Parts: sequence; structure tokens; C-alpha cells
Amino acid sequence: MDRNLALRLGFAAVAIPLALLVVWLGGWPLVALIAILGALGARELYGLLRRDGVVALELPGMIGAALFAVAVYLVLRDPAGWVAAAWPYLGAVWLITVMGLALFRRAPTERPLEAVSATLFGACYAGALPAFLIDLRHGAFGTRSWAGAWLVFFPLVVTWVCDTAAMFGGRAIGGPKLAPTVSPGKTRAGSIAGVLGGVAVAPIFYLLIFPKVGVEVSLGSLLLIAGVLSVIGQIGDLAESLFKREAGVKDSSHLIPGHGGVLDRFDSLYFVIPVAAAMYRALGVH
Repeated sequence: MDRNLALRLGFAAVAIPLALLVVWLGGWPLVALIAILGALGARELYGLLRRDGVVALELPGMIGAALFAVAVYLVLRDPAGWVAAAWPYLGAVWLITVMGLALFRRAPTERPLEAVSATLFGACYAGALPAFLIDLRHGAFGTRSWAGAWLVFFPLVVTWVCDTAAMFGGRAIGGPKLAPTVSPGKTRAGSIAGVLGGVAVAPIFYLLIFPKVGVEVSLGSLLLIAGVLSVIGQIGDLAESLFKREAGVKDSSHLIPGHGGVLDRFDSLYFVIPVAAAMYRALGVH
């Protein structure tokens, strides 16, 4: 067996059951996981930027990325509480702190504007976007809930099936490239196959899973959500590929054996998770 494949399978055998358990538990274990992934993802993004000579303020950026998940969970737990009222001001304090640090640590020749902009973007991209998973899990259900867990699993499974169908469809059919300057391996035929594969997940969840766990949603809504997520996920994948292409690297890091870095594993999901949360609320999925 290929060594890289063996590493991927070994890591998946440990990580997937652990992730499923944490999603089912919800609450602070899930918040902690997303906060850690947010900080690590921001660190990787700052590493890519450093290759282009943009030196972000890494520590405050990583802290900001981690705190997004905490703030979202506290607001969902107590919509009338002090965090719900204070989070815009806390965000302003964080931004002022970043700008103040840039003032004292970056000379005008060290591109302070780029440093602040990169710090802010890294925290929002790696921390704020995945924090919407807290809303997916706890928008309607409390801790230790299979209904809440399967609402998280649905967009994850759609994304995984879409990626797999796109890969095999592209290899089997070939044809014009989807975005040759960003990701030369992806084809338009593969992209269409990915969308069809993602949409095919919806009837399975509608018939076999959601009724058993008490999630109320129509088949039409699930088909719409799956179709949109299949497109959005591919855009997210290309966006992360664009970052790596500019930095001249294949993987964002070597943190995960056989998988690259956090950004590599969550590239599609950075876009999928907030869109799924918005569509659940707009379509009344509960």
C-alpha cells in the first residue's frame, strides 16, 4: 500500500469517530475543537502570506480566530445575555489592539497596512467561517442530540460525495478544464458530476435519516440545499487552491499525516458551513 494512503487511512480511522463523537456531544467540546482548528488554520494562512513577504500579527490573529466559536456559542445559549450585546464592541477592541500592535511593531517600510489586513482576513477566514458550525449544531437542538448532529453531518456528507464524484467524474470523462490557472486537475465535467453526486445525497437523508432523528424538512428544501452547497463547496476548494498557488506550495502545512494542513482539509467547508447555516434558517429546517 502507498505510504501516503496508509497515513491517510490511519488518520481517518482515528479522527472520524472522534469528530462524530464531538459533534454529537456539542457544547463546549465542539466549541473547543472549532476554536483549535480556527487558530491552526489562521496560523497556516499567515504562513502562506509570509512566503509573499506579508508578515501578519500571528498571535492576536490566532486568538481572534479561536474566539469566534466561543462568542457564537455564548450568543446562542443566551441571546439576551451580555455577550450578545457586547460582541461588536469586543470585536472593535480586538481590531484596535491589532492596529496598535502594528503601530509599535511595524515600521512604515514593513507594510503595516498589509499586516493588519492579513491579520484580520486570516482570523475571519479560518475562525469566523467555521464558527457557523456552532449554529448548524445548536440552532435548534441542545447537547447530545442526534438531530443536531445529523444537521451538521448533512452538509459534510454532501461536500465529501461532491468532491469524490467530481474526482472520479473528471478522470472518467475528461474535457475542458474548470479553472486551469488555479487547479489544473479539475474539469467542467467533473464539476457537474460533483453537483449531481451532492444532490443525490438529499433523498437518502430525507428518506432514511432525518425522519428517524426528528428533523423536519421537505425533500425540495434538501435538494436545493445540496445543490447550492455542491457548487459553493467547489468554489471554496478553488479559493484555497488560489492561496496555495500564489504561495507556491502544494499543501498549507504538514500537520495532518497524509492530508496536509487544516486549510487543505477544510477548504470546501469554509464556504459550505456558513451557507448551510443560512439556508437552514431561511428554509426553516429544524
